[in-house]
Amino acid sequence: MKTLTKELQASITPSMALDLLKQGNKRFVNNLKVNRNLLQQVNETSDGQHPFAIILSCIDSRTSVELIFDQGLGDVLSVRIAGNIINEDILGSMEFGCKILAAKIIVVLGHSSCGAIKGACDHLEMGNLTALLSKVLPAVDAETSVTINRDSSNEEFVEKVAAINVRKTVHAIIERSPILKEMILKGAIEIIGGNHDIASGEVCFYDDTLIVG
Repeated sequence: MKTLTKELQASITPSMALDLLKQGNKRFVNNLKVNRNLLQQVNETSDGQHPFAIILSCIDSRTSVELIFDQGLGDVLSVRIAGNIINEDILGSMEFGCKILAAKIIVVLGHSSCGAIKGACDHLEMGNLTALLSKVLPAVDAETSVTINRDSSNEEFVEKVAAINVRKTVHAIIERSPILKEMILKGAIEIIGGNHDIASGEVCFYDDTLIVG
């Protein structure tokens, strides 16, 4: 796998970027990762980076996007925060990654059995975590199909809230970032949500969240 150069990055379209991530996850699930010379990639990226994707995921130790998408140094910008939520700093980072570094796709990636989602479902309050989980609560309230056991003991409820949270985050990115919205309208980038199954390693992309120009 070649280290991304400016020329290689420029040749990648948003749809190609998504396909590269899908292919990488398929390799990961089948334990067929590409053999990379990471030290060589360190040297080849020392003068600059040309990533093709930005992935907003959870801090969960089992959800390292470079691993689950089988990507090398310089390939993806990884934004990690509990509950894969957004704030101004994360939006600014995404704007930098797309507008300045020319990444082609933004992925909002939730995962199964997410501790942050469970905390929000339980209305957990603890120090600074309280404010973070408050950003997940709209997804908890939006899940209305489950009427009993609406807490972390109900796995079905937790997973449904996680999916809603991803979808809300995708739309919030567009609503809160005129820069990214304009880039999408021009066809320069795309955005999509998905879920990582920590048991199988498989990533399922939500096709209904794909936003294109």
